Amino acid sequence: MKKLTLLFTLFIAMHTSHSQELESLLLASEDASKLTEGYINPVMKGLMYSMNGGWATTGKVHKTLGFDLTISANASYVPDADKLFAFIPSDYNYLTLPNGETTIPTVMSDNDYETTVDVEIDNGDGTYNVASFEMPGGITKDLPINAVPAPMVQLGVGLPFKTDIKLRYVPKLNFDDSVEANLIGLGLQHDLTQYLGPIDKLPLSVSILGAFTNMDVTYNIEDDDPSDEVTVTNGEAAFEMKTWTVQAIGSLDFKIITLYGSVGYNGGKSSIKINGTYDLEYDIEDGGGIVIGTASDSVTDPIDLNFESTGVRGTLGARLNLAFFKIFADYTLQEYNTLSAGIAFSFR
Repeated sequence: MKKLTLLFTLFIAMHTSHSQELESLLLASEDASKLTEGYINPVMKGLMYSMNGGWATTGKVHKTLGFDLTISANASYVPDADKLFAFIPSDYNYLTLPNGETTIPTVMSDNDYETTVDVEIDNGDGTYNVASFEMPGGITKDLPINAVPAPMVQLGVGLPFKTDIKLRYVPKLNFDDSVEANLIGLGLQHDLTQYLGPIDKLPLSVSILGAFTNMDVTYNIEDDDPSDEVTVTNGEAAFEMKTWTVQAIGSLDFKIITLYGSVGYNGGKSSIKINGTYDLEYDIEDGGGIVIGTASDSVTDPIDLNFESTGVRGTLGARLNLAFFKIFADYTLQEYNTLSAGIAFSFR
C-alpha cells in the first residue's frame, strides 16, 4: 500500500520517520488538513522562532570588507500548552476517535501514544467505516531536549557607512530526485554608536538589525505502483516559510569577552500544501469489520495549511573572544524561548 510521509517538512527539518496511509488521510477530505494542522503546529511555530535566532553576537559592526563566518544552532522550546491539541468531534465531518480521547499529542509532545482515528463516510445508505489509521504521538521522548532545532551557517561582511550585510544561503538541493530544498536569508546591521557623540569612546556598541529568511521545500509524490488504492496525477507537496526580525542590539566589547543583549520583534509565515489529483478506491466495512462493498472517490489539492507567528523578543548572551575565533551562547525570551550557541571566525 502506498505510503506518504505525513509531515514531509519534518523529513527535512527533523528527520522524523512517522508516516500515514495516504488514502486514509485523503478520504478525510478537509478534516485531514485540520488534523494535520493541530499535530504539526508547534514544530512550525518553533521553526519560525529558531530561524530568527543567531543573527548577531555583538552590537559592533565590521570595518569595510571585514568579515565573519558563523556556524550556529538555534533551539526553540515548546511550551507545555502546545504539546497537546484538542480533538472536538463537532469540528470534523469524517473523523472520529473510537477510544473517546479528547486530546491528541502533537509532534512535539513527549507522549508517544498513538491515537486510533476512524474515517467514516456517508454514502447515502448510512455511515460506514472505510478506513482507520494510527495518529502518531510525539517524538521528543527520544530527543535530548523538547525543542525545534535550526542549524545555520552565516557570512557577514562589513560595508561602508558602518553597516554589515549578513547572508544565509543554501543552494537548491535535490534528494533522491524527489525532494528539492533551498534557503536564503539576508540581514543588515547598522551602527548607531557613531551618532551618540562621546559614547563611541566607551566599550559600548549599539546597532540596529533587520533580517529576512525564506525557505522552500518541494516533494514530488509519484504514482510508482499502479496496483495501489491511490492513483496520483501531478502530485506534489510544497512547503514555504518566510521569517523576519527587527532588533536593537547593545554590547560591551572587551578583549576577551563580549556581553550582548537585544530587544526586538519577530514575525513569520509558513504554508504546507499537497497538490495534485488523487483517485481513490476503498472498501466499505460494516460495524463488525466485514467488507460489504467498494467505492471510489477523487480529491484535488487536499491539504492547504497556513501558519503565522509574531511577538516581541529579548536576548541576553556572552561571547568568548580568542583572537579571530569566537564562541558564543545566548538565550531569547519569547513565546517559544530559544537557546542559541555556536562558533565564529571573525576578521575585522
